[in-house]
Amino acid sequence: MSELNAVTAVERAEALNEELNAFLSIERENAECHAKEPVDGPLSGVPIAVKDNICTVGMRTGCASKILGDFLPQYDATAVERLNAAGAVIMGKTNMDEFAMGSSNENSAYGTVRNPWDRERVPGGSSGGSAAAVASGIVDVALGSETGGSVRQPAAFCGITGLKPTYGRISRYGLVAFASSLDQIGIFGKKSSGIAAVLSVISGDDKRDSTTADVGDTDFLTGLEDDFKGKRIGVPTALFGEGLDAEVREAVEAGIDWYKENGAEIVEVSLPHSDYSIAVYYIIATAEASSNLARFDGVRYGYRAEDAPELRQMYMKTREEGFGEEVKRRIMLGTYVLSSGYYDAYYAKAQKVRTLLKRDFEEAFAACDAIVTPTSPSTAFKIGERSDDPLAMYLSDIYTASANLAGIPGISVPCGIASDGLPIGMQLLGNHWSEGLLLNLTSRFEADNPLSGSPKIHSDSI
Repeated sequence: MSELNAVTAVERAEALNEELNAFLSIERENAECHAKEPVDGPLSGVPIAVKDNICTVGMRTGCASKILGDFLPQYDATAVERLNAAGAVIMGKTNMDEFAMGSSNENSAYGTVRNPWDRERVPGGSSGGSAAAVASGIVDVALGSETGGSVRQPAAFCGITGLKPTYGRISRYGLVAFASSLDQIGIFGKKSSGIAAVLSVISGDDKRDSTTADVGDTDFLTGLEDDFKGKRIGVPTALFGEGLDAEVREAVEAGIDWYKENGAEIVEVSLPHSDYSIAVYYIIATAEASSNLARFDGVRYGYRAEDAPELRQMYMKTREEGFGEEVKRRIMLGTYVLSSGYYDAYYAKAQKVRTLLKRDFEEAFAACDAIVTPTSPSTAFKIGERSDDPLAMYLSDIYTASANLAGIPGISVPCGIASDGLPIGMQLLGNHWSEGLLLNLTSRFEADNPLSGSPKIHSDSI
């Protein structure tokens, strides 16, 4: 970890936030308090930005939505609780797509986050605020959340490293639910070592989340620089075809060549049902969202519509005014696929195909230790470019969604710069509980392949 301290991080956030819109709240008081009385621990004094859908006592957790507004939780998420115990300093809550629904961070009720590499480009989503905070040098590590690629895709767009762990590795307690069987807390870092340090602290069994698993290994720093000679890296060549930008393909193939030159064995693998991952993802995710977001009704907390004299009117008007367009779209889609007459045709069938996707990965990992693909089919697109085409936006997750459906870990690492000056990300997927191997592979890659270029941050404004 760097020598960056929490007060400096707050100062950088305050200087850059008007330009980037990465933060919804900046916690100067918390940073100054910890500077005076630091907590001893493995992350003592390390400033960390946290996505606005992860609960933090005394700090707003509004999911970038009008319907929650400045809601203050009465408890910390388990991940935040463990960060605090390790001495880390939560220096701010980051902007995001409303309720984590989006691939560009244009769906926030508080405005679009801008990519530090190019202010006219999106940072990716839904964790775009956390990604921009790390890429701009405000913090070295940040927490985001993933449902279908919302850490890995913005990591690729912003030229940093982003990890989605195995489902059950990090507790979801205190993470506001979007799609419960897919949601996970993930970690952004300038380097894999920072991610490993944070993962070592926040992972592990949690009695408050029955989906967590006690698998023993929680030290991800040891072995980070181990030799990976002889490891088998699988390449699903069918995923390098139509729809993939030529420069992205070239950069990822160069990354594969690097692993081969440094002792890894490259093998071809097949993921025959991967073409169905986006369709399956958006059926299952919207169905679960429809159920999870039913709790936001204006009765107990958050926004409540005025001029609604009857209870049913109040429910309807609150949800109509409080939710943004993308959230409404997904609630409607989810309600439709769960409705009588359509459940078997859509939701039940999607769950069956999800099982086939899991089996594809099981068979692939019988032949290899990790799989390499692009993270996204293109570099960061322009703000507004896909706003009127939801399908084109959804396809941004074409390489990432399958990992969430299968529950396996994935990581995106920068692997080059395109001719437009924007970073390109390479994705590595591993079998369940193989985060140590993935971090080893990306850490060694980072050491030999430092990303050339840097975000166009105005140094005189920091």
